[in-house]
Amino acid sequence: MSAAEASATGASPSPSPTGNPAAVTLQDAQEHATNAAGWVEENWSTWLAIGLRVLLILAIAVVLRAVVRRAVTRLIERMNRTGQAMDGSGLGGLLVNAERRRQRSAAIASVLRSVASFLILGTAALMVLGAFQINLAPLLASAGVAGVAIGFGARNLVTDFLSGVFMILEDQYGVGDTIDAGVASGEVIEVGLRVTKLRGENGAIWYVRNGEIKRIGNLSQGWATANVDVTVKADEDLDRLKATLDAVAEKLSKEEPWNELLWGPVEVLGLDSVLLDSMVVRVSAKTMPGKSTTVERELRWRVKRAFAEADIRIVGGATATPEEDPADPTAGVAAPSTFADAASPQAQAAEPLPRARTAPPK
Repeated sequence: MSAAEASATGASPSPSPTGNPAAVTLQDAQEHATNAAGWVEENWSTWLAIGLRVLLILAIAVVLRAVVRRAVTRLIERMNRTGQAMDGSGLGGLLVNAERRRQRSAAIASVLRSVASFLILGTAALMVLGAFQINLAPLLASAGVAGVAIGFGARNLVTDFLSGVFMILEDQYGVGDTIDAGVASGEVIEVGLRVTKLRGENGAIWYVRNGEIKRIGNLSQGWATANVDVTVKADEDLDRLKATLDAVAEKLSKEEPWNELLWGPVEVLGLDSVLLDSMVVRVSAKTMPGKSTTVERELRWRVKRAFAEADIRIVGGATATPEEDPADPTAGVAAPSTFADAASPQAQAAEPLPRARTAPPK
């Protein structure tokens, strides 16, 4: 039967004797086109609804992401403006320096933007897949198993990252601070989300993982205390002793640059201990962070000179030799934490050094 006869009877064209299908007629093409048009007409509303839903989800996700990132940027800028406005106040020592503030702001902004983008875009992707009638249960189950496996294998990395995030958010330390992290101590030169860099006293750079830091002693936040203990003879006049120390404290509190390092007046706290032949008087002052040692050395220097002029005997340390300078603050100092020097030149003249004994001749 020819193709024309098959077309007239409505039967499908039979294959040729060689096995190849017969050519498609115009009527078959029109029938297929009609069926396709009918299928498109039946489903175009569904496609349009899905497309509009996907576009709406993507548009909302993009707009929401832009709004959140803008809000984060404004928050960080407000934090920086607040810090710069307070730098000129009396609380300047409590604040971080410019580099520390910039690095902390950049780290916080990066974390917040990354978390916001991950949550918004991840939720949008799942909603788009759901719009195409894709079953999300197996996908979420697989992602959960993979997340548990990755988290278990990289638990140290996750611990370091989370510890770094909370350290930065809580402002536990920053660039320029001197800290004791337990495993290492020194000046902070860089704070990262995974590793903190410290420069030790000998110049070595320590790379400390944030997850390994169990305790932190920050020596650069708040204020420091300069304490100087002065050991004198037990029979010294207390009124003259206190008047001399008050004069030294008042003079130090008013002179530059020491008045800029002090956060309050230098105070004579009084007797710290009383022994049979000596007594200890403590002098204390609040200083800027990291400046306590400098103030202590200056206090020792001035107290030594004032006591030498007032003929107040300082005991408890090594006896000075005649060649030593009476104004030398390090003469006869027993320990860095206490002030103990040799007696004044007048006392040395009154109390000569004992001579060494020699063995009698045989």
